[in-house]
Amino acid sequence: MLADRERLFSPGHPGTLATRDHLARWQGNTGDTAGALVAYEELLTDALRVLGPDHPNTFTIRRALAWWQAKAGKDAVR
Repeated sequence: MLADRERLFSPGHPGTLATRDHLARWQGNTGDTAGALVAYEELLTDALRVLGPDHPNTFTIRRALAWWQAKAGKDAVR
């Protein structure tokens, strides 16, 4: 689905960014915390560029990145 959105709309389209957000979340939910972190870091960079720092979706992505960073820290302690 992501490849289709990127092809039909563009990598920076808000719908494409939303798809990347969903994929990153599911990546983390399936146990790949490190992969989710990388995906959210890349997504935040693109959201800042496309949507700007004050857009609600950028804030949501920033919050998700912080959550996965905290989760990675907890996992590292185990």
